[in-house]
Amino acid sequence: METIYDVLIIGSGPGGYVAAIRAAQLGLKTAIVEREHLGGICLNWGCIPTKALLRSAEVHHLAAAAQKYGFAANTQLDFKIQDIVGRSRKVSGELNKGVAFLLKKNKVDVIWGEALIAKAPDPASATPGEVTVSAPTRQAVEPQHAVPAGAKGAGTYGAHHIIIATGARPRTLPGIAPDGQNIWTYFEAMKPAEMPKSLIVIGSGAIGIEFASFYRTLGAEVTVVEALPRILPAEDAEISQLAHKAFEKQGIKIITGAQVSNVASYSDGVSVSYARGDAPLETLRADKLILAVGVVANVENIGLVALGVAMPKGVVATDGFGRTSVPGIYAIGDVAGPPMLAHKAEHEGVICVETIKGLDTHALERHLIPGCTYCNPQIASIGLTEAAAREKGIDIRIGRFSNRGNGKSIALGEPDGLVKTIFDAATGKLLGAHLIGAEVTELIHSFAMALKMGARDQDLIHTVFPHPTLSEMIHESALSSEGRAIHM
Repeated sequence: METIYDVLIIGSGPGGYVAAIRAAQLGLKTAIVEREHLGGICLNWGCIPTKALLRSAEVHHLAAAAQKYGFAANTQLDFKIQDIVGRSRKVSGELNKGVAFLLKKNKVDVIWGEALIAKAPDPASATPGEVTVSAPTRQAVEPQHAVPAGAKGAGTYGAHHIIIATGARPRTLPGIAPDGQNIWTYFEAMKPAEMPKSLIVIGSGAIGIEFASFYRTLGAEVTVVEALPRILPAEDAEISQLAHKAFEKQGIKIITGAQVSNVASYSDGVSVSYARGDAPLETLRADKLILAVGVVANVENIGLVALGVAMPKGVVATDGFGRTSVPGIYAIGDVAGPPMLAHKAEHEGVICVETIKGLDTHALERHLIPGCTYCNPQIASIGLTEAAAREKGIDIRIGRFSNRGNGKSIALGEPDGLVKTIFDAATGKLLGAHLIGAEVTELIHSFAMALKMGARDQDLIHTVFPHPTLSEMIHESALSSEGRAIHM
C-alpha cells in the first residue's frame, strides 16, 4: 500500500471536504479521493452556481421594476445569457479553488481517481482497510476541474476508517433520457448556450422550482409539470398554495396531478405527453425541458455490495453517527439518505469524524434540518408541517403573520409572504416553522436554533426583535398563536 491513513474519504463535496478538514484538525492523518472536482455537485453544479444565476435574475427583476422604486427606466434592459452563466461559473471556480486551499492548509492529501473499497478495516485488530484508486474516467469540463500537476493518483491506499461521501446524481424517468440538447438535467440547465424562449420543467421540488423561477424571470415561457396534487410537496400545504398563486401571477403555468407518459426531442424543440386522472392525453411543446424529479445516491462501483454494506431504498443506512452496517465504514451526505442537503452533509461529516476520534458527539437530528428554496418568493421550513403534527395526534396552535404587516417588507417592495409557526397547544413547545417571502432563507436559522434549544412560544414572545427588520415577523407569528399579534 502507498500510504495508510487514519481516515480516507471518498468524495470531496460539502460532506467530504468538511469531514476531511475536521479530521485533520483533530490530528488524524487524512486523505480524500476525488474523481472529478473539489467541492462536489454543490459548489460546482448545484447550490452555489444556481444562487449566482438566481442573483442575476433578481437584479433583472429589480431593474425591470425600477419605476416602482422611484427611478426612470429610459432604455429596455437587455442581457446575454452567456454573461450571466459566465458570472455563475466564475463564482463556482473561486469556491473550487477555495476548497483546494483549505485542504492544502489542513494538510489533507487529495488523491485523484475512481475509488473502490477492496477490503474493509478491522477496528478490533486495528487492521487497515484497502482502497484501490484507478485513473479517473471523467474528463475535466472546465479549467478549474483539471487535475493538478504532480497530484496523487492511481494506487492502493490503506485506511483505518473509510467514509463514503459520494453524493448523488440527477434521477431520470423510465424511458426518458437526457440528451444534452433539448432534454436537460440541472447540469445543462446551468450552462445554456442560448436563452430558451419556452421551457417545460418536470418536477416541482426545490431544483425544479428554482430553475422555473430563474428562466421565467428572464422572460422564458415556463410550464411546470408535477405528478403529485400540489407543487413543492415536501412543504407545508398552506405555503405550497401561496407559492402556487405567486408563481402563476408571474406567468408560470402549473400542471399538477400529471402523469408523464412520453417525452420526445426534435431538431427544433421537445414535446411532453401527459394525462391527468381519466382525462385524455395532452401534449406540450417547448424549446427545452428540464428533468427535475429528484436525485439518486451514488452507491455503485465502490464495492459496497461485496462488502455487505446495508443499502435499503438505494441509500447507505447509517446510525446517526455515520456508522454503516460494516465496522470501519461510514457514510455521510446524500449517499446516506434524505434530506439530501449540503448543510446536512457538512454537519453529518463533523459528527462522523468526531465519533471516530472518540469525542462525545450527538446523533444527527434529521427533523431539525432546515430546507430552503431560493425562488422568488423564497421558501424556507423546518420541523413539523401542520398536517404532520395533526397526523401525530398533537393538539396544536398555529401562528400566522403576513409580510403585509411588516414595515421592512413594505419598504423593500416585497409585501407578499407569510411566517407560519406551529406550537404544541399543551406545552407551548415550538414544533415547526414555514415561511414564504423576501429573504426567508436568512430567517429560518432563528427557528433552527429555537427548535434545537427546545424553545416555547413564550421564549419567542419575550425576545426583543430589532425594528425595522423582517425578523419581527417571527415575533408577531408567535404572538398570533395566542391571538395577540400587534400589526395584524
